[in-house]
Amino acid sequence: MEIQWRKSTKSSGPDGNNCLELAEHDGEILMRESDNPGVVIHTTRAKLRAFLDGVKEGEFDNLA
Repeated sequence: MEIQWRKSTKSSGPDGNNCLELAEHDGEILMRESDNPGVVIHTTRAKLRAFLDGVKEGEFDNLA
């Protein structure tokens, strides 16, 4: 089964390779950077949801 990667329509750059891509496969969420597709992070829906909730709540705003 081929993995169907998805990326945001807000992806930037002339070639569209400046983004994070997501896919779901065998009950896992897969993430990769489009400009380095050989590195894939595996996680669960629950862990990704917890991370995204933290981003929305500003938990990571002081990292930069």
